[in-house]
Amino acid sequence: MRRGAGRTRAGWSAGFTLLEVLVAFAILSVAVVAVIQGFAQGLRLLKVAGDHQRAALLADQKAREVLNPVEAHDKGQDGGFDWERSVTVIATPDLERTPAARKWHVYQIDVKVRWGDTRAVQVGTLRTLAGQPEGGLPRTRTTPGGLPPTRTTR
Repeated sequence: MRRGAGRTRAGWSAGFTLLEVLVAFAILSVAVVAVIQGFAQGLRLLKVAGDHQRAALLADQKAREVLNPVEAHDKGQDGGFDWERSVTVIATPDLERTPAARKWHVYQIDVKVRWGDTRAVQVGTLRTLAGQPEGGLPRTRTTPGGLPPTRTTR
């Protein structure tokens, strides 16, 4: 056995120094803060995505509510969202060429939903509708409840 083997030098002890422990804690704290901020950002993005989806569904619903379009502009609020809907007639010169196509009108339906300070979603669609005959609504037979008659076969 060599001389001095197994002995520690004077002033040295087994284990970590105070400086090594402080550096390890600094690295660990930076990593923990970064992970917590990452989770917080993920939750914020999840809320924004949920709001965006609800706004898109509301805009689609408001566009589908227009069954018999007429030129109009209306607005309202629904669950923290402000919406605007405008219906306009689009000029269609190609439909004026034949008498059968002249009765058709094309309507553009635009719905814009806003929430928060700067967030908004806009949905646009086109709808066609045959023009009304002279004198008002088209003539159809209805049952006493106001529904169109149903056909039964036996």
